[in-house]
Amino acid sequence: MTSLINVNKSEKKEVISRHIYGHFAEHLGRCIYEGIWVGEDSPIPNKRGIRTDVVEALKKLSIPNLRWPGGCFADEYHWKDGIGPYESRPSIVNNNWGQVVENNHFGTHEFLDLCEQLDTEPYICGNVGSGTVQEMQEWVEYITFDGQSPMADLRRKNGRDKPWKLKYFGIGNENWGCGGKMRVEYYADLYRRYQNFVRNYSSTPIYKIACGPSEADYHWTEVMMREGTGRTEPFPDSVVTNIWEHHRPEMHGLALHFYTRNRANYDFATGFKEEKWFDYMKRTVVMEELIQKHTAIMDKYDPEKKVDLIVDEWGTWFKVEPNTNPGFLYQQNTLRDALVAGINLNIFNNHCDRVHMANIAQMVNVLQAMILTEGEKMILTPSYHVFEMYKVHQDATLLPVSVSTRDYTYGEDGLPTLNVSASQDASGKVHISICNLDPNQSETITCSLNGIGSFSAASGRILTAESITEHNTFEDPNRIEPAVFNEIELQNDQVSLTIPSKSVLVIEVQ
Repeated sequence: MTSLINVNKSEKKEVISRHIYGHFAEHLGRCIYEGIWVGEDSPIPNKRGIRTDVVEALKKLSIPNLRWPGGCFADEYHWKDGIGPYESRPSIVNNNWGQVVENNHFGTHEFLDLCEQLDTEPYICGNVGSGTVQEMQEWVEYITFDGQSPMADLRRKNGRDKPWKLKYFGIGNENWGCGGKMRVEYYADLYRRYQNFVRNYSSTPIYKIACGPSEADYHWTEVMMREGTGRTEPFPDSVVTNIWEHHRPEMHGLALHFYTRNRANYDFATGFKEEKWFDYMKRTVVMEELIQKHTAIMDKYDPEKKVDLIVDEWGTWFKVEPNTNPGFLYQQNTLRDALVAGINLNIFNNHCDRVHMANIAQMVNVLQAMILTEGEKMILTPSYHVFEMYKVHQDATLLPVSVSTRDYTYGEDGLPTLNVSASQDASGKVHISICNLDPNQSETITCSLNGIGSFSAASGRILTAESITEHNTFEDPNRIEPAVFNEIELQNDQVSLTIPSKSVLVIEVQ
């Protein structure tokens, strides 16, 4: 059977936000300390304490935004502990992740320095679980106010004259769980209160992101869209309506969290059989259903799609590597992770009318990491390579696709073999990203570009390996990396190819 992919002209001109390709760095395990921050006295090359090799590798991904300091850590983090001279910063216990003691040497100034080195937008998550309204308000003032005030003066005292640009700010994290075990009705009221004091001190308005649902908690979305936006109060008089609009709580984004994992039977990231490959492919495509159902609820209250869905924690979750701290969530990263990354990014692309941002968990040494470090050594993971291949979709116009393909079956179960998204960039180039979920069979594809333009050349890059468990190691760091894929036939507006099994392919047509 030949699979058919129809790539169609975009009527709505929906843009795939580059922020879908965002990242997440929490104070967890060796993500910040050792992974990003080594200190200025380290023999590992660094710029103001931040690892040079890690920054240079991450810059190649064109990272659009970086979420920090958590995660669960955010709702126990008090930002004033992480400013000022290093010797005066108090050490703290990281209660969520192994109860290790950290010295607070990586704080607000260091994070914003990292963002400037990466040329990326900072996305800061504020403390609702154990923090105060005043603490959150003062943090935003400290970062963004250019005038004379106690917080702006404190920033200058600590070595930064001009404020930073800060667009994205989260009002708490997982407040249904580690952020306070709150009922949504309670959190919705807290959100309305806290967001009121996250003020705009600069010409860049703060984009406020509310804690959203865990996985399929549709009740949470319902209540937050009703109460968090204040969109249900009927005001027939236009003058009164305008007054209400002025005082309506602001919620620009609602954060969904979903991990590809088997809670009942966590397995290792390596050494698995096809049963576990299929299991994780099946769990990954659940993201499509979650986005569709949460979007349907959001559409009831927000048909104009003014509130974005923010998937600011996603990725694979396995058992930690043997002989590592179980609280550090350090796992290897195989070809299976690459397929999970590609599938999720395709789903986000295809739902870019509602999905504005997504943040893979996490950047270095934690869960589905882009980079793994061991002392001065550094390796790039298969997931890193998928992000590098897919960056061509950032800020491009979505091209709707329809796919007719066989099912990849395992036992009595099955799911579509191919997962696809497509876009057209400002120069007219079309990019099609295709994931072949079948680890055993290649797939012949005919792809029609229906009236999109006139093209004369097609090329591709592919990520695959002989084994489903293939991964890079510190001894052999280049075992799996992208390769040129030239086995493409272009005739008029039709592309023909055969995609190998268990692979991620990005095609460029121009």
